[in-house]
Amino acid sequence: MNDVLDCLVIGAGPAGLTAAVYLARFHLTIAVVDAGKSRAALIPRTHNHAGYPGGIPGRDLLRLMRAQAGEFGVEVQPAVIESLERADGVFLARSNDHEWRARTVLLATGVVNRPPNISPELHDTALARGLLRYCPICDGYEVTDKRVGVIGTSTHGFKEAMFLRMYTASVTLISQDTEHDLSQEERRTLAEAGVALVDGPCGSLQLKTHSIVVPTPQQEADFDSVYPALGSMIRSELAISLGADATDEGCLSVDSHQRTSIAGLYAAGDVAKGLDQISHAMGEAGVAATTIRNDLANLQPMLRGGRRRT
Repeated sequence: MNDVLDCLVIGAGPAGLTAAVYLARFHLTIAVVDAGKSRAALIPRTHNHAGYPGGIPGRDLLRLMRAQAGEFGVEVQPAVIESLERADGVFLARSNDHEWRARTVLLATGVVNRPPNISPELHDTALARGLLRYCPICDGYEVTDKRVGVIGTSTHGFKEAMFLRMYTASVTLISQDTEHDLSQEERRTLAEAGVALVDGPCGSLQLKTHSIVVPTPQQEADFDSVYPALGSMIRSELAISLGADATDEGCLSVDSHQRTSIAGLYAAGDVAKGLDQISHAMGEAGVAATTIRNDLANLQPMLRGGRRRT
């Protein structure tokens, strides 16, 4: 059993890398596997992560976190985990050409934003230029008093438009596919707040030098920034395949110590229900890593310099 890890961390975003630092400093045997699709890498510059006056690009933050984990012997292995099984108290994770065995697994796999109608090349350019944004909590401040479009409808679109209304008086809520699906109360609230409504469908978004264009049957509107309010795809399929409890949207249900409903399986960050923020993900990761260490120690004492654990 010496080839069995104490913990396999799946995902090397802010949550996974934070947990890796903790786990390595607990002298646990770990591996970190990453598919290379952290949402943090898409952030042009985050300004609400404490400790970085002037902000820091997401890729730079991940690079620094990897370097810090590397100081304690952590190497991130690039791979996509395609299956996860559990038998006799040990997890078996497989990629297309490798497998890992571990007593515990921490899922820090995050989520994928559902994009609007835009070509992949323009999507990345729009993100880098701040014309397309996905997190009003993260960067709503940057659109203060600017022209903002929100692509979405129903309660999710309504809430995002009203949230952004506290930053700017110019907010337009645009339905992605057809006419708006809003209650009379939502329509009344939006009207009183001065939020304009535009029915879809949206054509393919286009970029100008300093703006982003959203074509609809009613108009071609220019905005300084557009926020898609189209929901996310939760990367929780590995846990759900084991029978882990999750919300209807796919967010994993965890207890106050980040344990899922499957013994030995933990989750931290956006894959678990909560606030999709880097600081929150890192806090959950610290809790999860400490819980993993304590749960393993309850099974067998961890003694430095004593008899080797088997």
